[in-house]
Amino acid sequence: MKTPASKPRVLILCTGNSCRSHMAEGILRAAAGDILEVHSAGSLPTGFVHPKAIAVLAEIGIDISSHTSKSMNDFLDRDIDTVITVCGNADQACPVFPGQVHRHHWPFDDPAHATGTKDEILAEFRRVRDEIQTTFLAYAAEAKKKTSPSPGA
Repeated sequence: MKTPASKPRVLILCTGNSCRSHMAEGILRAAAGDILEVHSAGSLPTGFVHPKAIAVLAEIGIDISSHTSKSMNDFLDRDIDTVITVCGNADQACPVFPGQVHRHHWPFDDPAHATGTKDEILAEFRRVRDEIQTTFLAYAAEAKKKTSPSPGA
């Protein structure tokens, strides 16, 4: 149960909770963790966070090495204000969360399915990371605007 002074809770959902949702969680927490409580989960969690997702976020100074893969069912009894799905499968399997105010679906390619050389696969993780970063930094900036006092207030 949230208290009136608690931060709004954002849950970022993906199918496996191993790549995209963790990258988004790390980026959003780094950008707006002072005003948002950020979590990620999956509809069919893999049980691990992809090492390349950890590596490409480390390249931009964000440490997600302590993250764990979680099921969205773990959050059904929590007050969630915003649910953001980052892949098609999770969008279709996403349950209705009690108290949910906002819902967004921002699809990103799954870099875990990338093929090619090690360098090509890493490049795909970086590309997806950069797309996620652009989207979630814009979301964080908008969230910060909404929490800033109005001029003259």
